[in-house]
Amino acid sequence: MTRIISVLLSFFAGYVLNMASGQIAYSVLEEVKVGTTVGNITKDINLSLKELSSREFRLVSDSKKQYFRVEAKTGVLQVNERIDREKLCDSAVSCAINLEALANSPLQLYQVRINIFDVNDNFPVFPVSSTFLNITEITATGARFPVQSAHDADIGVNSVKTYKMDSNEYFTLDVQAQSDKVVSAELVLIKVLDREKDPNIDLLITAFDGGSPVMTGTLKIKVNVLDANDNAPVFTKSLYKVSIAEDTPVGTTIIRVQAKDADEGLNGEVMYSFMSHTPQSTLNIFEIDSETGNVKLIQDIDYEENNAFEIRVQGADKGIVAMSGHTKLLVEVLDINDNPPSVTVTSLLSPIEENAAKGMVVALLTITDKDSGKNGAVKCRLEGRSPFKLHSAFQNYYSLILDAGLDRETNAEYNITVMAVDEGSPPLHSTKLINVKVADVNDNAPGFSDKIVYAYLKENSKVGSVICVLKAIDLDINDNALITYSLLKTTINSTPVSSLFSINSITGEIQSMQSFDYENIKICEFKVQATDSGVPPLSSNVTVNIFILDENDNIPLILAPYSDHGSVHTENIAYSAEAGYFVAKIRAVDSDSGYNALLSYHISEPKGNNLFRIGTSSGEIRTKRRMSDNDLKTHPLVIVVSDSGEPSLSATVSIDAVVVDSIDVIKTRFKHAPIKEDSFSDLNKYLLIAIVSVSAIFLLSLVSLIAVKCCRTDGNFSRYSAPVITTHPDGSWSYSKSTQQYDVCFSADTLKSDVMVFPTPLTPADAELISINGEDPLKGTQTFCNMIKPKPPGADWRYSASLRAGMQSSVHMEESSVMQGAQGVLVQNWPTVSSAPDNEGGEVSPPVGAGVDSNSWHFRYGPGPGMPPQHLKPGEVPPEAFIIPGSPAIISIRQGQDGDDKGDFITFGKKEEAKKKKKKKKEKEKKDKKEKGKDDDD
Repeated sequence: MTRIISVLLSFFAGYVLNMASGQIAYSVLEEVKVGTTVGNITKDINLSLKELSSREFRLVSDSKKQYFRVEAKTGVLQVNERIDREKLCDSAVSCAINLEALANSPLQLYQVRINIFDVNDNFPVFPVSSTFLNITEITATGARFPVQSAHDADIGVNSVKTYKMDSNEYFTLDVQAQSDKVVSAELVLIKVLDREKDPNIDLLITAFDGGSPVMTGTLKIKVNVLDANDNAPVFTKSLYKVSIAEDTPVGTTIIRVQAKDADEGLNGEVMYSFMSHTPQSTLNIFEIDSETGNVKLIQDIDYEENNAFEIRVQGADKGIVAMSGHTKLLVEVLDINDNPPSVTVTSLLSPIEENAAKGMVVALLTITDKDSGKNGAVKCRLEGRSPFKLHSAFQNYYSLILDAGLDRETNAEYNITVMAVDEGSPPLHSTKLINVKVADVNDNAPGFSDKIVYAYLKENSKVGSVICVLKAIDLDINDNALITYSLLKTTINSTPVSSLFSINSITGEIQSMQSFDYENIKICEFKVQATDSGVPPLSSNVTVNIFILDENDNIPLILAPYSDHGSVHTENIAYSAEAGYFVAKIRAVDSDSGYNALLSYHISEPKGNNLFRIGTSSGEIRTKRRMSDNDLKTHPLVIVVSDSGEPSLSATVSIDAVVVDSIDVIKTRFKHAPIKEDSFSDLNKYLLIAIVSVSAIFLLSLVSLIAVKCCRTDGNFSRYSAPVITTHPDGSWSYSKSTQQYDVCFSADTLKSDVMVFPTPLTPADAELISINGEDPLKGTQTFCNMIKPKPPGADWRYSASLRAGMQSSVHMEESSVMQGAQGVLVQNWPTVSSAPDNEGGEVSPPVGAGVDSNSWHFRYGPGPGMPPQHLKPGEVPPEAFIIPGSPAIISIRQGQDGDDKGDFITFGKKEEAKKKKKKKKEKEKKDKKEKGKDDDD
């Protein structure tokens, strides 16, 4: 037996049938061992072993148990659980398990049908193990008595094939095969019974199936030989048929069976009943009236559970020894549309990427309806509007396909309603809600709110100081919105930006990598890149401008000839010197800016000295009075030079003022004390070059102004006083109010300008500070063409001659931290130069520290020390501003005398603006000449 099963197993397991419509069929015997190979499914569907896991290959079964599995290593289909065909298919001729094999990327569906073949694992079983028959002795030979049929759960050749009976002298067994499925047996009386001889006859009937080996079941029949009633009831039909709908109400009489008995009296009265071996499930649905033979429906029937019933009916008379007749009743159940369609999602790809291509299969749907015929024919459609559509792949199988583009930022998910409607009357329908989420793809680059970010950092700040925090926004989500920040590889003053600054890649915090010196670098401009974590990553840049703010970190530097630190310098004073006698001049510079570079000079020792005084701004030491006999011959002086920073830094210089009897001694000393070669340093060279350059430029400008004035005839321009930078006889630079007039105009888009002020031989006493107004004297419109007027600090004020070390051909007034045009931009204010009560002669020290090697004079003005920084709105200019920043501006300088309404303009800046003005000027002069000629003719 084992060998036969192995042969059959090898035959059926290797049998693979490729069906149409993408269906694959296998066959397997029931009760095979778990792990038995059914077939190589991966080979049959052309799928490699690597694709089993990468494409998430799986089997979907409509049964509760998972009878089969796919071995991941070999790709073969194996039995996963014990298979009992009788439980799966009962007595159905054909038994199969339908599977759906699914593979993703791309999504593919294969229908797999596994036919389950029966093995002979069940014995034939009679309804009862023993029974009896009452047969009268007058029963004629040839009478037939049906034998209860044995039931075998197996089918086909393994079902009941024949019956055999032990030999006896009265009965023979007639076996009838009505079909391959139904085999019945009847006892045939071959010899008249003799109750007196054999009142009881024991028979043994054996049922044989067709399996190998053959399995059997037995039934014991005890025949009681009775006397008298010799006619059995006979039914009018040997087979009754009836058809009823599955919605037939309970209590309905479906048919009436009738039998007749030739006997009279009780022997001719027939009582109807179902035979004892009728299944209980049938007895629960039908009943028969024993008197009338009416068959009634006593329970609802369902076509989907049982579509037909076969009932054996018995008619027995009421004789003392009852005789019976038999017939068969077939009840056919008719289907009605009582089951709505069912929609099952067998596969769903959710979420799907928002850049998924049109035509992509999102889900596979299986539509089922338990009804038959038109009642089970179903059509599907989508409710509402969505970027999806349904496509019918096979009968009752649909694909949900993407029909339009997706955008997660617009719709992150879709609730798709699938409606299934059958063709019954009336039609029934059902709906299925499918939720499809849209997965994000990296289609949005990070973005900054501003293209340029401004930040500020004090010089000498600690390394690691947080300067500012950048924040970029990405419309994507998850990793696609996970932003990292990085510095683009650039250099600042030949230094890689990565060695100056660092940025936290997660938070966007920009930190300093080193301490900065305002005197070396004032602004750092670099780019920061924000990159998301998508694939591929997207990025955007932002420009960061970091302004270094000045701190008071440089002490004043004493210039020659008193620059030797720690040494005591001697200055001789004639005994006959008058009050105000010039003793010495201390010159100092400070590398800082603004108030941090505004120097003041004081005599710290001896305290309470009433013989000498020093200009707090000029550094000139002079006598307060004439000498007296009570005064010392040598006066040690300690001069302290302090800046105006917080805290203030200072430097000292020691001078011994020696009183001599005669001025000749001083002259002799100077005569015999020539200047050393090395004292004529590079500073003096630069100073000499600067003075010569400025003088030359002044002469050229003077000639140009005179030439322009000679060509001008229009005197309609207003006069505006402006400061003039002049040279003092002692070599210092000073501001004073001049008879010259200036108009300084700037275009609306000016960001940086250079103003060149030329020296004049005069030093007027009514000089004023520069202020900015808003009227354009030429056009009368509000522009950045501003009036420049000085504020009156006093009768006269000047800058120390020490500033000559930083002068060249022109004094360039440039912006430092005054910024225009950007709302909310910090403006660092600088001190306004003005005279003080202790400024002898109205002299002040320079507002900035012009170093020895400086090439320009940098001015920075503001409301004064201690005042908060100003925040300017777009287009505003601080009223205290002395400098108008920007290089492309047009600067018109009008020169004229006090009381003179006429003046000339010298224009610097954009060539196009200058040409236009020059052209207008020529046209006006030409027009004036024509009018003058007409007047002469008149």
